[in-house]
Amino acid sequence: MRRSFRWLWPNAILPPMTELERLIAQLAQRGRDVERVEDGAVLAGHSAQLALFAEGDEAGEGVMVRAHLDLDLYVDEEALADVMLGVNLLNQSLDFGSLTLDPLESDEDERLMFSVLGRTTLLLSDLGENEIARLERHLQRFETEVSNAVERSLSGSPHMEA
Repeated sequence: MRRSFRWLWPNAILPPMTELERLIAQLAQRGRDVERVEDGAVLAGHSAQLALFAEGDEAGEGVMVRAHLDLDLYVDEEALADVMLGVNLLNQSLDFGSLTLDPLESDEDERLMFSVLGRTTLLLSDLGENEIARLERHLQRFETEVSNAVERSLSGSPHMEA
């Protein structure tokens, strides 16, 4: 349990929590397995972990939450054109997110590889209970939708490695 130091210094001015810290606190309060990592957070999903990022909306309309789902799929550069076509076709059927190709760092003597990621963004009006519940539903739908779409397509692609 995290203990507040307010009792030591009752008049201490603590820095305000960031949107990400507030999001983590709200999810943890709802019993979710979430932890801070570098500039984001990792949330345990139903079958995978989601990377979460949160920041205030530039227009001041709420909190922008981005989630990335690492699918453990890798594409070599020789198959990039075919895979991009397949990713584009898959994206047309997705309602809650999209698939992206993220280049992986490699040694000069190795061929270039790309990781297939699921990505979604949701604008929350605030970090209240109703909006956090809406985020949880959105993330569940996103994870299910992307995972199912990729599973259906994998049977016919020799260029992807899991």
